[in-house]
Amino acid sequence: MLKQITAIGLIGAVILVTMTLSFSNYLIEENVEEIDLIIKGDVIMPTKVSRPGCETNDNCYVPSLIVIEKGKQVTWVNEDSAFHSVTSGFYTAPTELFDSGYLDPFESYTITFDETGTYDYFCILHPWMKGQVIVE
Repeated sequence: MLKQITAIGLIGAVILVTMTLSFSNYLIEENVEEIDLIIKGDVIMPTKVSRPGCETNDNCYVPSLIVIEKGKQVTWVNEDSAFHSVTSGFYTAPTELFDSGYLDPFESYTITFDETGTYDYFCILHPWMKGQVIVE
């Protein structure tokens, strides 16, 4: 009887270990897929910038000022839980040079700057959010 209990316990342990290893491989594969979803950006819209106050520390867009060479791209990534936009100009005077439309959380927007100059931009939904691209 003791041998039967030991054998059943041993078989149960082998099954448990096998299931655990299978499940851990599944989790590793899931994490690899999640890592592939991470978008790298030049400018980030961090969390909680949909509320006024980020403008006092100039961190509504991070960085709020970016300098690039002519012909290079800039990618903005919305890491906030709210919708945001990247719209050229100022809230009171948009210039219609570029507009991302509403960016969902973790969505990105990329544009190429082919002309030198200074390009101001803002979030159409949150007018305190402002940034600038300088193209040299």
